[in-house]
Amino acid sequence: MQNNIHLVLISAQAVPNITPILDERSKPNQVIMLVSPDMQNRAEQLESIYKPRGIKVGYWPIQDAWDIEHIRNRVMELLIKYEDDAITLNATGGTKPMSIAAYEVFRSFEKSIFYIHPEQDRLIWMYPQDKPAFDLVDRIKLKEYLIAYGATHVNEVHKGGVSQALRHLSGELIERITHYSDALSTLNYFAAMADKNRLLSPELDGDLNRNYIFWDLVERFQQAGLLQQEDNRLRFNNEEDRFMVNGGWLEMHAYAICLNLKKQLGIQDVARSIEVKRQQGKSEVLNEIDVGFLQNNRLFLLECKTKVYSGHNRKHDEGAEVLYKLDSLRDLLGGLQAQAMLVSVKKLKKHNLSRAKELQIQYCAHEDLKFLEQKIADWLQK
Repeated sequence: MQNNIHLVLISAQAVPNITPILDERSKPNQVIMLVSPDMQNRAEQLESIYKPRGIKVGYWPIQDAWDIEHIRNRVMELLIKYEDDAITLNATGGTKPMSIAAYEVFRSFEKSIFYIHPEQDRLIWMYPQDKPAFDLVDRIKLKEYLIAYGATHVNEVHKGGVSQALRHLSGELIERITHYSDALSTLNYFAAMADKNRLLSPELDGDLNRNYIFWDLVERFQQAGLLQQEDNRLRFNNEEDRFMVNGGWLEMHAYAICLNLKKQLGIQDVARSIEVKRQQGKSEVLNEIDVGFLQNNRLFLLECKTKVYSGHNRKHDEGAEVLYKLDSLRDLLGGLQAQAMLVSVKKLKKHNLSRAKELQIQYCAHEDLKFLEQKIADWLQK
């Protein structure tokens, strides 16, 4: 029986080597990976995605991803070995020499070649050119995507719905965000300082007795079932409720909006509080994503902040630190096509707004939070 084989070129950009095998129109029964020593780990991560789908996996090592003559010889040896099989080149990944050398050899052997458009997620035939291009089906999930980009472990803490009580609470807070802004910072503090075992806040300051906005806020969170008042302290039912009071409500609000937009805008997977572990040297590093989703096989990250950005000088500027962290996380976890947005209760300083623009990070802050759903929709439709 003739095998239907894809030769894929392994590089840091993983998605173009995954999406063609998820679409029944282009799915092979075997994948062979042209892989250099420095990309061995990335190849193994791809193998963990291929094999559960019943696809056989083979490795075709090269010693130098930049030696075009060496690569050309290795690809020629491969085609001679598999001359009786239907083997197709996915020319999207790899270094430029890998892509050029593989293309030249496949073309001289008159074997099929395709390319995945990185922004349109479209399969385009380079040879023969009379085959019609087509948009790939968006079936990759967040966990697979993150593993393909180097995650060793992914824990999607929450993928369920959002209760009406929480939706109502966050909607009220955002509708009057200027009114509640300072009181939210105070409430954040007491939730953050709560004893993690007893889930009891420090004693409330006597001056707060005259702060009717703060107590109005406490009552709203109490009505939502997230806390109770106990002997001039705040008690939380569990760690999840304490997290919600300590700014998690904004994360839930953003997550609920993404759920609202899922069908409308073709979001293929969405989750919140995603824990991602990556190997860094000999140790494992934990990163957390507030809200993450995929659309057209591209990763979108939302970082949700309710705290005040301290720092009035360039040496310690928390606003800049948040933006740089988000920029780094976007590149690490999603590659070149990933996008990021900062969602903030507090206004951003002018120099932080400029920094966000430079880093191509979207933002939605303070009174603009009322329009977050429209901002996300516009972001995805660009």
